[in-house]
Amino acid sequence: MAGKKQGLFTKIAMAVSKAAGEPVTFALALLVVVVWAASGPIFKFGDTWQLVINTGTTIITFLMVFLIQASQNRDTEALQIKLDEIINALEGTDEALLDLEQLDEEALDRIRKRYLRKAEAARRASKSNPDDLGGDGRPTDDPEPPNSHPGDSDPNIHG
Repeated sequence: MAGKKQGLFTKIAMAVSKAAGEPVTFALALLVVVVWAASGPIFKFGDTWQLVINTGTTIITFLMVFLIQASQNRDTEALQIKLDEIINALEGTDEALLDLEQLDEEALDRIRKRYLRKAEAARRASKSNPDDLGGDGRPTDDPEPPNSHPGDSDPNIHG
């Protein structure tokens, strides 16, 4: 893809995240634990023997948290951009839903509740009569008129 330039941290984070999810990585980690456990009698299960595994796993876990979170953030951002493009490209969608992840929890809860009511109305309509849909594909007992949008009455969504 043209213009694809990644920083060193991003490259490392992506490579480590990919490698961490591979079966060979799990097998390697399991092998390390088995070798460590098997060496216990040699080192008389001493404090240093325990410290080796504790220190190693702590350091790896600490670093992995940041690398995996960086990869997760990148994946989430890419997914949000793709969803925004779909919303933007489809005719009849509510463009107020673009960039929704930037709203505060209160605004998101209001929108979520509105969609939950719509879903409940659709389920009620399909239970009473599966063919009872309006001409626009919406249940006829939908509480919102066909031309309304979730953000019409919410000043935090538009502009």
